[in-house]
Order: sequence, then structure tokens, then C-alpha cells
Amino acid sequence: MLYGIPYPGVYVTDEEGVVVAKFFHDSYKKRDSPELYIDAALGQLNLDENAPQATGGDQDIALTVAVHGGKGTVRQGVVRHLVVRFELPDGIHIYGPPVPDGMIATTVTIAGPEGFMVMPPELPATEKLTLPGVAELNVWHGTVDLIYPFYATGELASECRPLDVPSIDINILVRYQACTDQECLLPKTENLTLSLNLDVIDMPAIDIHTGHGQREGNYDGTAALKRLLARKIKQHPLGVPIFLAKTLWLQIGALLRKLSR
Repeated sequence: MLYGIPYPGVYVTDEEGVVVAKFFHDSYKKRDSPELYIDAALGQLNLDENAPQATGGDQDIALTVAVHGGKGTVRQGVVRHLVVRFELPDGIHIYGPPVPDGMIATTVTIAGPEGFMVMPPELPATEKLTLPGVAELNVWHGTVDLIYPFYATGELASECRPLDVPSIDINILVRYQACTDQECLLPKTENLTLSLNLDVIDMPAIDIHTGHGQREGNYDGTAALKRLLARKIKQHPLGVPIFLAKTLWLQIGALLRKLSR
């Protein structure tokens, strides 16, 4: 007999029952925002105009950085998408890695507070551009969406304590070089900032989780928690004190961050 909490997983199928996308994570505390399932079913990404976003670029190249999912909020364990969208005119491309010396590949660097976790990017397929005597290059044309999944861990937003702050700032550094088949424009670096609201999560009626400002459900999970703890103690006797020590460490860290502000 198997014990434990199953990891979340979702298959998305078309009308014929063919799987078109799948979503799986390595922890029951990590789940995808519902909007991502809708995108997979429709085969397209539609940004919410009311979600946090910032713009850059110039009169020829439009650059938009936006959060997709959950109206741009950040919740513990819920995966949202940070979308870096280029809208390139006909005849213009940008480079994906790798590139020869002297050329600039498109890179995105994302920085946030402790507990803000960025997952590996989801990049569209590139096309091959052969420059005789130079190299074979990987390029993107038209509308290009570079997707960076992210989520919050307990250091940033925990189910066991109130939110430390109502919002956080995320810094996005975008570097790219736009070119035609004959010449390249000067490389550009765009430094953009998004302010994202933190959101509480839905919690069962378990004493350890109540009273912390989360959305409390009316379903009592105490019995399930007791069974889980009994199994964990039997399998790993030192697991409970380690868990309690880690929880205390997180509480102290949250208090220090609050005092530093």
C-alpha cells in the first residue's frame, strides 16, 4: 500500500482526446495557475491587460514584460508566468544562444526577494539563419514570448504566518540585439521593474494554519494531519524536531525582515 500525498499533475487534451500539454511538479505544494491550463487548451497566450506590466523597446521594436496568471499576484507554491514579449517588425530578428563573438544573444535576468523562485525558462523554437562565411545562427522573428515560470516559497509567503509585506518588487534585466539579414542595430539593455501584490492561500481548518491571516476553509483536516504525522514519526523519528526547528527559523527570518523595514 502506498502512503503520502500525491504530487499534482494535469493532462490537457483536445476534443479528440489527444494530449496537447502536461503539467507535473516535484512537490504537492507547487501547482500551476489555472490560466496556464487555458492557454494550453487554446494553443495561445493571452495577456491580461490589467495585470502588472512594464514596457520598453523603441518606435520599431515593442518590448513588454508582464505577469500572467492570478491577476499578477504572488502566492506560495502557485506557478505564475513572467512573460517577456518582443514584437518585431518584418525583416528584423533577435538572437537565441549561442552566438559568435561580437554578437549579442537575448538574455533575461530576474531578481526578487528571498523566497522568490524562478524556474527554467520556456522558450519558443528558433529558426536557423545562415550567414555565409560567418555562422549558422538561431533567431526569432515576429511576436516572441519568452516565458519564465516563478513561484513563492515559505520564506516569502507562508501558510503558517501572516504576510510579511503586501507587495514585492521584481527587477527584470533584458539584453538583446536586433538585426536584419544585412546589418545589426546597437545592442540594447532594458532595466524594468514590476510591483507584485502578495496573496494569501486557502487553508484547511487545522490549528497550526489558523489565525495567520490566510483564507480559512470550513473543512477540518486535523484527522488527516494526525495520520500523516504518525507515519512520518514512525519512518523518520527526527523529522518532527527538524520541521519545528525550520518553522522557528522561518518565523525568526520573517520577524527580522519586518523589523529591517
